[in-house]
Amino acid sequence: MDSQRRDELERKLKESRDAWQHRLSAIQADRRRQSDPLVSDSDDQAIQRENDDTLDALDLQGRRELEAIDAALERLSKGTAETCAQCGGTIESARLDARPWAASCIECARAQ
Repeated sequence: MDSQRRDELERKLKESRDAWQHRLSAIQADRRRQSDPLVSDSDDQAIQRENDDTLDALDLQGRRELEAIDAALERLSKGTAETCAQCGGTIESARLDARPWAASCIECARAQ
């Protein structure tokens, strides 16, 4: 991978990481009820808690995405960002353009 390509992938990964960190901060603030504390009435609390499962799922997804991004940055620093973790083949440039944190080639991803 040439240095320009590597720099572009690193930039994309860092932008994605920053965006996910921002989203996670907002999700966690919502979950902690920083702007909308729970009221004392249980019926009203039920309404306030309607989205808790969704927030939990989004938080989990965000944490997984951050793990994948950090792993991709590590692979990039080791020079293995284009190597499929499953088969050892090459991850296509188009796949890395669309999903810079991809750890597998399209064939292996489809097989999963």
